[in-house]
Amino acid sequence: MIHDATRKPTREGVIAALESLGDIPLPPTPLLPTEIRGVLVHVKCENLQPIGAFKIRGAWWRLNNLEGDHAVAVSSGNHAQGVAFAAKQLGLKATIVMPRDAPRVKLDNTRALGAEVVLYRRPGEDRDAVAAKIIEEQGGTLVHAFGDPWVMEGQGTAGLEAAHQLGREPSRIITCCGGGGLAVGLSLACPSAAINVVEPEGWDMVGQALARGELVHASDNPPKTICDALQPTVTKQLNLDLLAGRAEPGVTVTDEEVRNAQRWAYANLRMVVEPGGAAALAAALAGKAPIDKDTVIMITGGNADPARFAETIAG
Repeated sequence: MIHDATRKPTREGVIAALESLGDIPLPPTPLLPTEIRGVLVHVKCENLQPIGAFKIRGAWWRLNNLEGDHAVAVSSGNHAQGVAFAAKQLGLKATIVMPRDAPRVKLDNTRALGAEVVLYRRPGEDRDAVAAKIIEEQGGTLVHAFGDPWVMEGQGTAGLEAAHQLGREPSRIITCCGGGGLAVGLSLACPSAAINVVEPEGWDMVGQALARGELVHASDNPPKTICDALQPTVTKQLNLDLLAGRAEPGVTVTDEEVRNAQRWAYANLRMVVEPGGAAALAAALAGKAPIDKDTVIMITGGNADPARFAETIAG
């Protein structure tokens, strides 16, 4: 397929992406009913994907539409595994730029899937510049984690699945948010659903951008967060344009609220959830996002570091 820099994601693209998942095949992830604050809600368990995160959806659809045979990506781990998985399935080369402080489980899993991993320092090095140099020297196509229209469409397939499982379109979807690619996809898949984006405190680049109507960059000295998967320093203009007037005001959660959500998911759902994958659940549990019987809460990843997860569960 010829690359079109002006292409925008569409609902039709989300539907086509869902059909393509049958080629893997990729079974739907569970939509579990559960009670939060006395209200019956539904939890979409993307932590049960083959790579442990929803990112497999967007990576698969993007690589099915790749120009050439070399995918280059930048990721703290979940998008990395999605691209590596799709590349292995399709017989393509994958090079992933990952931070040196990424969880060991994510680094190991990405390499095990056959991808070449190039490490960079976070903070200190520009990961996009590292990826650009690889493309200049080796060729390849950048598969952006959240700013690529095909990736957005692929992520949106989770919304189509959830609506089918619920038997109707959700009234509200509460989703973990890094750069906003999943939120865009869900908004396309479920056009009448309210979309709540949830980010770590101090890393709410999407929420702030929605409030100001312009791109907002992370500070030079951003706070630490246990949500390693939710640390983009800025969203993309395309994401902001598609979410503006569509998404609800942004919500932030603390590290302790995230840990509480991890413990709650383990105790109530028997689920292992990584910190970034628990952000939406944390917002719902803390009363920071409204819920009703047709609310879907996204659990986006389960690639938790074993030792840190054990510490969290132990309290």
